[in-house]
Amino acid sequence: MIMRTGLFVGTFDPFTIGHDSIVRRALPLFDRLVVGVGVNGRKHCMFPLNERLDSIRRLYEGEKRIDVKHYDDLTVDFARRENAAFIVKGVRSMKDFEFEREQADINRQLTGIDTILLFAEPGLESVSSTVVRELIGFGKDAAAFLPKNVKLRI
Repeated sequence: MIMRTGLFVGTFDPFTIGHDSIVRRALPLFDRLVVGVGVNGRKHCMFPLNERLDSIRRLYEGEKRIDVKHYDDLTVDFARRENAAFIVKGVRSMKDFEFEREQADINRQLTGIDTILLFAEPGLESVSSTVVRELIGFGKDAAAFLPKNVKLRI
């Protein structure tokens, strides 16, 4: 039996309720879903990689179909290593859509791997890691934008 694997990627700095929504909605489409935490040397993250990985793993502990891993190369190369047939991306706006459409086209040209775009649930369109980091940076409580089991050391 062939296992259908999907790959949901981002820096997840931090992992928000919007990300969690995408994972929970994508999971029924696959036998296995890999949450890939990207490491980009050009992007400074507020939260260390290990903290991001640990918080996502704790959130999905007990769900055997979800793997949480990190990678530091092209998403399509990571997808190949994980035998992922699809890359899953969340879309909050037309700006996101255009960016993800272009990335999906390039990824498909490079490898033949298709991208599935899942639109943000109503009420989550404004939730982003950037907003959460900004709130935290100004000393505000951002807990409403984080999954209940995600605790960050600030």
